[in-house]
Amino acid sequence: MNRPTPAIVTQTAVRPLPRLALLLFCAAYVLPGFLGREPWKVDDVASFGVMEELAQGLSSWWHPQLLGGAPQESALLPYWIGALFISLLPFLDPVFASRIPFAALLLVTLASSWYTVYHLARLPAAQPLAFAFGGEASPRDYARALADAGLLALIACLGLAQLGHETTPDLVRLALLAVLLHAMARLAPGTKDRYFLSVGLGSLALLGLFLSDMVWQALLLAGGWLLLLGKSPASSSWDTSGNQPSVISGRMGMGAGLVAVTLAGMWMGWVSIPQLPLAGDWGVVTNNGEGLQTTLPGESGMAALPGASDIETVSLPGGAWVGFGRLLLWFTWPAWPLVLWSLWSWRRQLQSPHVALPLWGAVVCLLASALQEREDRALLLVLPSLAVLAAFSLPTLKRSVSALIDWFTLLFFTGCALIIWVIWFAMQTGIPAKPAANVARLAPGFIPEFSWFLFGLGALATIAWFWLVKWRVGRHRQAIWKSLVLPAAGSTLCWLLLMTLWLPLLDFGRSYGPLSRRIASLVPADSCVLVDGLSQAQIAALRHHGALTLLRTGGPDGATCRALVVSPDTQPTLDERITLTQWAFRARVSRLSDRKESLLLYQRVSD
Repeated sequence: MNRPTPAIVTQTAVRPLPRLALLLFCAAYVLPGFLGREPWKVDDVASFGVMEELAQGLSSWWHPQLLGGAPQESALLPYWIGALFISLLPFLDPVFASRIPFAALLLVTLASSWYTVYHLARLPAAQPLAFAFGGEASPRDYARALADAGLLALIACLGLAQLGHETTPDLVRLALLAVLLHAMARLAPGTKDRYFLSVGLGSLALLGLFLSDMVWQALLLAGGWLLLLGKSPASSSWDTSGNQPSVISGRMGMGAGLVAVTLAGMWMGWVSIPQLPLAGDWGVVTNNGEGLQTTLPGESGMAALPGASDIETVSLPGGAWVGFGRLLLWFTWPAWPLVLWSLWSWRRQLQSPHVALPLWGAVVCLLASALQEREDRALLLVLPSLAVLAAFSLPTLKRSVSALIDWFTLLFFTGCALIIWVIWFAMQTGIPAKPAANVARLAPGFIPEFSWFLFGLGALATIAWFWLVKWRVGRHRQAIWKSLVLPAAGSTLCWLLLMTLWLPLLDFGRSYGPLSRRIASLVPADSCVLVDGLSQAQIAALRHHGALTLLRTGGPDGATCRALVVSPDTQPTLDERITLTQWAFRARVSRLSDRKESLLLYQRVSD
C-alpha cells in the first residue's frame, strides 16, 4: 500500500520563477570564469595543453599526449571536444575556443538537473496531498516550481564554482552524469514520456562516460538505477493509463542499450584502442596483444594479468576522514542540510524513484570520492543528485527553517562580498593598510590595474544582490523556490566578483603566465628549449604563455637547443641525461606568488 505523501503545497506556492530571470541567473553564473581568464594551474592548463597538441596534429587522437608524455587524466572525449573546437575556430584564441564547448557543458548540466527534477516531480508518489475542497498545486506547476528550485540548489553549491568553469575532464563527466540521471528520470514508471528518446540519451551518456575514464562507476550507477526502477513500487501498483507496455519496453530498451554500450566500450578498450581507460581512478586496464594489464592507483609499473585470470586487489586509502568530512560540508553547502531534511521527510517513500534515483547517485559518488586521492574533483559528481534531493525538501520545509536559511545566507554572502570589495579597494588605493599589506605579501610583484569594465560588472552585480535581498524580505506571496533564491544569488555574486574585481590578482597568483613569460625573456631568440622533470601544467604554460618550442631531454633533436629548463626535483640526476659540461647555470626562476615552486634555467656554452 502506498504511503501518504508528506508534501502539502497550495497552488499559490508553485508560481514559476520568471523564465527571463532564470536565464539571466544561469548566464551570470556560467559566463564569468570562461571569459577573460588565463588557464590556471594545475589541471586547467594541463588539459588545455593536451587539447592544443591534438589540434596541432602533434599527437594521435586515440593516444593524446603532451610533449610525448601521457596526460594526467586518461580520458579521451574531453580532449577531443576541446581540440575539435580549437581546430574548427582557428581565428579565435585557442584558450577561448577550447572553453566554448565546456561552457555549453555547464549549461547542459544545469538544464539536465532542471528536467530531472521536473520529470520526477510529475510522478504520482511525489505529488502533494490533495485537499478535500481543492486548491492543491497542479502537477505541472508543482513540477516546474520544484525544477526551478533544483536548478537554484545546484548553482548555490560552493564546490561547483571553480571546478565547473575549468576545461578539464571533470566537467565533461559532470555533464554526462547529469544527462544520464535525466534519462533515468524519464524512464521512471508513471511518467508520460517518449521512452526511446530516454534510451538514446542514456546510452549516449554512458558511452561518453566510458570515453571520459569513468566506466565502472558509470556502470554501477546505471545498473543500480535500472534495478531501482524495476523494483519501484510504482512498477506494479501505479496506474499508467495503458502506458505500461511502453514503460516495460522503455526499461528493456535501456537495459539493452546499457549492455550494448558496455560491450562496445570493452571492445574498443581491449581490442581496437589498446590504451582506452576502462577503470577510471580505480585502475586502468589495457591490452598489449599478449594479455590484459592493469595499472592501479599509486603504482609506477604495470602488473601483467595474462588472460585476466589473476586480479589484484586495490587497497583502500585509510584515514583523513575528518578532512573529507570538512570538505564535504563546505563543498556541498547549502544542499546537504536540505538533503538530510528531504530524506527524513520522505523516509516512507525511499523506494519511490524521486527519492531512490538521486539517493543512489549520491551514495555511489560519495563512496567513489572518499576512496580517491583527488577528493574534491571526484566529489563534483555528487552535486546533481544532491540538488535533486534538496529540491524535494522544499514541499515539507517549515517556514522557520526557511527563514533561518535566508538569514544565514544573507549574512554569509553579504560578508563575503564586503570582504572582496574591501580588499579590491585596498589593492587600488592602499587603504585599509592591513589588507593592502597582506596582498603585497602574498602576491609580491603584483601591480593592480583599474578597469572600468570589470568595476562596472562588479558594481551591477552588487546592486542586483541588494535589490534581491529587498525583494526576498518583502511582503508578497510565498513561492516554494523562494528559500533557494538567496543562496544561489549569493554564490553567483561572489563568483562574479572574484572573476571581475579579483581577476588580475587571481591570474597573477594561480597562473603560470608570469613564470613562463619571464623564462621566455631569458631564452635565446629562435631557439628550442630542452625541459627535464617539468609537470604537464608547466610544459603547457611554457608553450602557451612563453610561445617556446620544447623538447624533452634524451631525445635526438635536442642538440640544437640553446636553453634548458629543469625542475629542482630532477636536477640531482640531470647528468644521467645530458652532458653538464656543455651547460651553464643562468637563473632560478620562481613564481612570484609561490617561492617554493621554481625552475632552473641553463644556457648552452659549448656543443
